[in-house]
Amino acid sequence: MSGSYVLGFFFIVVGIPVIMGIGFAAFERHLKFKEKQLQAITNETAEKAAQYAAATERLEARVRVLERIATDRGVDVAEEIEKLRDTPLN
Repeated sequence: MSGSYVLGFFFIVVGIPVIMGIGFAAFERHLKFKEKQLQAITNETAEKAAQYAAATERLEARVRVLERIATDRGVDVAEEIEKLRDTPLN
């Protein structure tokens, strides 16, 4: 009977902490992976937001030109439209 007590004591003192340590290490690796994944998604989202902002800025500039063309009576409309066609979108 004393052998089973020693085995139980050994399991409690050594086995459980080792198992918990291995589990904690795996959990830490999982958290680091998730953190890197979240950082990659954040960087991609920021890049897309910057691209959308730049595209919006270009479109707003073109709309301002169109508004000016529509409101200015003395401007040669065909010339202004050709200027817009010549300017690249990107």
